[in-house]
Amino acid sequence: MVTVLCIEDEVEIRNLLVEELTEAGYRTLEASNGAEGLEMILSKWPDIVISDISMPVMDGHQLLAEIQINHAELSNIPFILLTALTDRENTLAGLRAGAADYLTKPLDFDLLLAKLEGCVTRLENDKAVNRSF
Repeated sequence: MVTVLCIEDEVEIRNLLVEELTEAGYRTLEASNGAEGLEMILSKWPDIVISDISMPVMDGHQLLAEIQINHAELSNIPFILLTALTDRENTLAGLRAGAADYLTKPLDFDLLLAKLEGCVTRLENDKAVNRSF
């Protein structure tokens, strides 16, 4: 079963994410900000991370940069960033920072699930390639 870490400071949105993902067959972990998310990533090694960008303590961009720079062994974990900001520059910044994908709020859960399925397929393909060596 694929484990998805949901990092979102808005409780209602986080609860909706967890509910939708659980119903879709994913195991979920939760964190309310980037710092808590980092602790969960380091201790639980989730398969995929869904993170809001605008959060207190440590935002989604800072969390992604922390993983990419200081925890290279975890840099292959796909990050899907969420935001209410819809400007092109913000989207490009997230993708250039290493995010696998980027979604705007309000969330379209069908689109989110499709993007998660794509991440799962890439993870499975990577594992198959690694086993062949």
